[in-house]
Amino acid sequence: MEAMKSMAQGQEFACPSYSLYQGVAETVETFPDQPAMHFYGHAISYRTFYAHVERLAAYLHDKGIGKGDRVGIMLPNCPQYVTAFYACMRLGAIVVQVNPLYTPHEVEYTLRDSGTKALVVLDRIYQAVGQHPLLGALQAVVVASLGPAPEEGFVGPGVAYQAALQHQLPSVPPAEIDAEHDVAVLQYTGGTTGRSKGAMLTHRNLVANVWQSIEMIGREQISEQDKILTAIPLFHVYGMTLAMNFALVVGASMVLLPRYETEEVLQTIQAYRPRFFPGVPTMYVAIVAHPDAEQYGVDCIEFCNSGSAPLPVEVMKRFEARTGARIMEGYGLSEAAPVTHGNPVVGERRAGSIGFVLPGTEAKVVDVATGLDVLEAGQTGELIVRGPQVMKGYWNLPEETAATLRDGWLYTGDIAKMDEDGYFYIVDRKKDMILASGYNVYPRDVEEVLYQHPAVLEAVVVGVPDEYRGETVKAVLVLKPDASFTSLEEELDAFCRERLAAFKVPRVYEVRTELPKTAVGKILRRKLREE
Repeated sequence: MEAMKSMAQGQEFACPSYSLYQGVAETVETFPDQPAMHFYGHAISYRTFYAHVERLAAYLHDKGIGKGDRVGIMLPNCPQYVTAFYACMRLGAIVVQVNPLYTPHEVEYTLRDSGTKALVVLDRIYQAVGQHPLLGALQAVVVASLGPAPEEGFVGPGVAYQAALQHQLPSVPPAEIDAEHDVAVLQYTGGTTGRSKGAMLTHRNLVANVWQSIEMIGREQISEQDKILTAIPLFHVYGMTLAMNFALVVGASMVLLPRYETEEVLQTIQAYRPRFFPGVPTMYVAIVAHPDAEQYGVDCIEFCNSGSAPLPVEVMKRFEARTGARIMEGYGLSEAAPVTHGNPVVGERRAGSIGFVLPGTEAKVVDVATGLDVLEAGQTGELIVRGPQVMKGYWNLPEETAATLRDGWLYTGDIAKMDEDGYFYIVDRKKDMILASGYNVYPRDVEEVLYQHPAVLEAVVVGVPDEYRGETVKAVLVLKPDASFTSLEEELDAFCRERLAAFKVPRVYEVRTELPKTAVGKILRRKLREE
């Protein structure tokens, strides 16, 4: 019998053809008085949210912003972010996602590369960069405050967000959108190679990925009464799709937090009792490690999406034991808006698996050398995907686009395998693989074992130069506060040797108080490797 190939196709999916704005406008019409957002004790209804979108769109239009113009949003999770995003969608403008943690150099690069014409920015950030000549050349700068807006005017071109809303300007009708071709968002990403690139995500990409996710979860599982704990950043593609756009399309409400801080998250869970908690592994690790999590009523959480980084199996088990929730680990990347795979809500999950392809999605595991030969089930190779959520390309980078998108297939740069039942597993990034004494070592294999040790809270594995082996395996650890041991290195070495082939066992250990992370909580393996 011929061996099964590592390729899969999701169930049929009729991709909606409307714009992202149109989908939310329909929700506003259906649930005008339902809360769209909760923010530190304040509830904002869909009706009020829609009115703010209209006013901000009118202000930006008055400043010359129209269809196809790029508008930077540099805000943490807050109502102003959501309003600014959908004001752009109403105008047919393109949102440029600008991480509020960017350095001035990174901000300048992103704004210049995208050709941004307007910016919505947090006041404390604006105070640091407001006099930069680049901002003075923009057509509009709207400055948002999380508390009361400053009474004094801003130095430079900035106008307070509330002042922009209070302009008595005629409403601007929604732009006509070609959902398949018109770009909605430039999502900047390191991509699979080189410098930061703007992934062009169309309206179709974003609408499709919301509805693919809804079908994967099951529409019957979701109610307009539901609350979604939104601590993952909205400027990250994962938060944008699986928290903001998902909530606004189904009529649920977001509980917005500008940052992830464990105690505040637990207090928010206690106050609002959300059913949905999309997060990243480090968030679940923090709750598992909290001594009194149960006292905050964490058992209200029923569904968790885990993304952005691999979820250690041990963390999933501990979190579910404490909360009673079901974690559905999935997979995605900025270039796919972002979700391509997910574990089922109902049915069998497989520990360590990213699950099945989403409806309307195809995936294959191909040889790393050429990317052409489809491998057999169980073999490891590069994961490539195709579907309505896959980006249009990289902004102004045709060569990079051609290298990443081939015949409609997105080459992810991730090493994966598929079992005979169609479950996919991410083994590692191509560039993260360690070549030790001629053997391939995938960091995740080692990290999964380290997370099982009772003293380890967080673990990341990198390759470091070695004169004899070429590279050798180094483990960087954060220990639990109550960790006890006689000789950590000896204990970990013995622990790993029982569970790993000798060539995979770390030869070097380093203990730190914390690991470097992105704003979304993803451990920065690259930074550790560079060190």
